[in-house]
Amino acid sequence: MTTATANQRIQSLRQQLNEHNYRYYVLDDPSVPDAEYDRLFRELQQLESEHPELISADSPTQRVGAEPLKAFPSVTHQVPMLSLGNVFDDASLQAFVSRVMRELDDLGRAVDQAEFCCEPKLDGLAISLIYQKGQLVQGVTRGDGQTGEGITENLKTLRSIPLRLRRETPDQPLPALLEVRGEVYMPRATFEAINERARLAGEKTLANPRNAAAGSLRQLDPRITATRPLEFTAYQVAQISEGFAAATHWLAMQQLKGWGFKISSLLSCVQGYAGLKNFCDNLAAQRDQLPFDIDGAVLKINDLRLQAELGFRAREPRWATAFKYPAQEQITQLLDVEFQVGRTGAVTPVARLEPVQVAGVTVSNATLHNMDEVARLGVRIGDSVIVRRAGDVIPQIVRVIIEQRPADAREVQVPAACPVCGSHVERAEGEAVYRCTGGLYCAAQRKEALKHFASRKAMDIEGLGDKLIEQLVDAERVKSPADLYRLELEPLAALERMAEKSASNLLQALQTSKQTTLARFIYALGIREVGEATAANLARYFGTLDALMKASKEELLDVDDIGPIVAQHIRAFFAEPHNLETIQDLLDQGIAWPEAERRREDLPLTGQTWVLTGSLDSLTRDQAKERLEALGAKVSGSVSKKTSRVVAGAAAGSKLTKAESLGVAVLDEAGLLQCLSELE
Repeated sequence: MTTATANQRIQSLRQQLNEHNYRYYVLDDPSVPDAEYDRLFRELQQLESEHPELISADSPTQRVGAEPLKAFPSVTHQVPMLSLGNVFDDASLQAFVSRVMRELDDLGRAVDQAEFCCEPKLDGLAISLIYQKGQLVQGVTRGDGQTGEGITENLKTLRSIPLRLRRETPDQPLPALLEVRGEVYMPRATFEAINERARLAGEKTLANPRNAAAGSLRQLDPRITATRPLEFTAYQVAQISEGFAAATHWLAMQQLKGWGFKISSLLSCVQGYAGLKNFCDNLAAQRDQLPFDIDGAVLKINDLRLQAELGFRAREPRWATAFKYPAQEQITQLLDVEFQVGRTGAVTPVARLEPVQVAGVTVSNATLHNMDEVARLGVRIGDSVIVRRAGDVIPQIVRVIIEQRPADAREVQVPAACPVCGSHVERAEGEAVYRCTGGLYCAAQRKEALKHFASRKAMDIEGLGDKLIEQLVDAERVKSPADLYRLELEPLAALERMAEKSASNLLQALQTSKQTTLARFIYALGIREVGEATAANLARYFGTLDALMKASKEELLDVDDIGPIVAQHIRAFFAEPHNLETIQDLLDQGIAWPEAERRREDLPLTGQTWVLTGSLDSLTRDQAKERLEALGAKVSGSVSKKTSRVVAGAAAGSKLTKAESLGVAVLDEAGLLQCLSELE
């Protein structure tokens, strides 16, 4: 067979196999028996082995897996993979719908009933797929939402992921760029079959389908992933080339289906709260009969233009939520209650249970949250209790079976002294939590405070892991964060599992971490309820650490997302002398950040409110927002008389119209870039 003839047959076989895959995985309507598919596949393999120059990355034969990788590359998402907010009952679902309707009204887009698209919330691993000119070029895990792991070769082994977008006709145009989000999961039947084989072989079984899917995708050898029958279902178009964007989520999903992606067969469009409630109730009734695990329903505004206008808050979209179902429950016995001491000194009761299987996971511990929860439950040691995995993740006790209470059941008593350091335990007025008063002197708090301080989003001290921190604290070499910067090579290298090279690397990482940002430093201090986003807001607003430390409660309340409770925690933190001593000690060790960080009142756009609308070419809306906020502006989602400027990108909608009617100044993208360059 000549090369030209072989190439012609190879192209025909690939087209046939891709079409069979589409009918099998997407339409659930196979057109040929498995034996015929296997025959065509073997013929393609034979031809490609005889003509290796004709092998291409998008051939069905390439799903068998490439050579093992040494590590997964870190990949930054072009569009962040944000998480969804949750609702758990009809009342919170109604509140979500009411909020969306109110915000649509504020945008001047009032409707009698909003249309939503609904689908099951698959319990698997969220991934992003990038296609260029119709070919799969990159697959990335969600990771922390900003950065994930590149697992392209592993994802290529999934037959429900098209290596090349399908065309309805040979001349059908395809987008130059397409980013598809979806969930990889392991069907229940597959999971049970794998575990049955493992049991027969005397091997370790998998915990649950979700962990099985995640573990399969994170194999460094793609050939192992290829042996695990995983499925992929698409649920979102994150990016698409101009001219291909659909008007609604429903149409976008049909578009993906036509290009070869499997979408949920339960995808539905409904109207308003009544439609959402009916969908969630019906899906819950089917939950146990579905061939895959779900932990709820995903509910989205169908109109993509309305999605864009509603935008996001913090780390979640305003236009979508997840209705979470109650977790699977089991009965077991409460054997004892122990108390753990956390990073902030919280003394938390933890239930020790007779081990029991809940949703495929062996549960032997459960949180009791605080003593108010213990009292609410009326739980005693020795009781039979109903335990569930809250949100299918954190085990908790939900009810006591009083009628089975033994005669020798004992009440749960809060320890008078900290179980770690022996310091007095107290409960502040108005708080539900008991706390150890030992502060940084308590080894438990020291360890957790140091782990937080060294973490990636805080000071990002590479090589300073949890076990090493525990060693350093146990050996009394580190009693405060500043002590980390006093560590010396020889004593450090002498520690267990350490050597001179690793000790030297850690000392270098400590030196590197000294150059940080004010936001990271604030977050690293571990102030109660001051997370990464709040720390960034504080740094942006006050500009200097000194200004933040001297801020009154009233000044703190002027900062975005800070309410009375968080403001009080911040004031209390900086009122403690030992905290001030620790901060000064850290500064004395050379920790610093750019002096360019200024007080908010010194920033050029302070007091101005800007609105972004439409799409921008040279930077994302989030990047534009971040740069404007860094200059002191408040970036709002709606236009009013108080709006200072509106930036109108391509396809700007009602916000631009409203700005023009109110006489608000409007800039195009070029004007925005010029303004930023002049002020930054």
